[in-house]
Amino acid sequence: MTSPMSRPLWIGTSWKMNKTLAEADTFIDELLTYRIPAGIQPFVLPSHTALARVRNRLPTNSPVLLGAQNAHWAAEGSWTGEISMRMAKDAGATLIEIGHSDRREHFGETDRIVALKVAAASAHHLIPLICVGEPLAVRDAGGAEDFVRVQVQAALSELAPAEIGRVIIAYEPVWAIGERGIRPTMEQIAPVMALINDVVGPEAGSARAVLYGGSVDPQNAAELLSVPHTDGLFVGRAAWAASGFIELLKVCAPRARAAASSTSYSRTLPQNADRQA
Repeated sequence: MTSPMSRPLWIGTSWKMNKTLAEADTFIDELLTYRIPAGIQPFVLPSHTALARVRNRLPTNSPVLLGAQNAHWAAEGSWTGEISMRMAKDAGATLIEIGHSDRREHFGETDRIVALKVAAASAHHLIPLICVGEPLAVRDAGGAEDFVRVQVQAALSELAPAEIGRVIIAYEPVWAIGERGIRPTMEQIAPVMALINDVVGPEAGSARAVLYGGSVDPQNAAELLSVPHTDGLFVGRAAWAASGFIELLKVCAPRARAAASSTSYSRTLPQNADRQA
């Protein structure tokens, strides 16, 4: 089995429903002034309207991976307002965010829908970025681990074992995310991160990772990365400005450098190799 330290440190952000095309340009232009440290795999999830624009803004050899915040499980059809996995990939996506609590709560996405989307993403050679996490009431009742276990198992239920090696799981406790999120403790996070690692199973590919997200900022990023089985961070509003994202990358750089110097690490998922002219 490959050592966890031989994997890249994934640091990324979703813009959610923010940024015009001009604002997306500004973010990317500022991010490009910073040299990404070895050992870090950065990723950005723009809105659908900005995905192709950001792809074209990035240099061909950029280490920054792009993802879509959502896509439908069907290959095509009468799904008004949706985009397919194929369309997301065509616009520049390498990752597909699936199962965020916003989608589950406000758009009625069930574990079954999440599983269908995960399978569709994998079938199109996209990396599913699966969000899981318990609400506060479940946490307070002592059911966090059981709740997350069910979510993870359901999300992976349509995949073959080999496909699970390309899945990323982001643990984002619902009570810790958003503007009013409660800052978590390491003691709250650690058991769930260990559980997810156990459910996913031994590493089967270089893309597999377990990330933490929820009330992440430059002040607690290093501490969060010290939690066992944490392969990176999925960040919200603290990284919506390029300066904030860069600050997080700087905070995470020492751990990434240590990992890169002790292994033969190389980035294996170039974002823009298939860029259209």
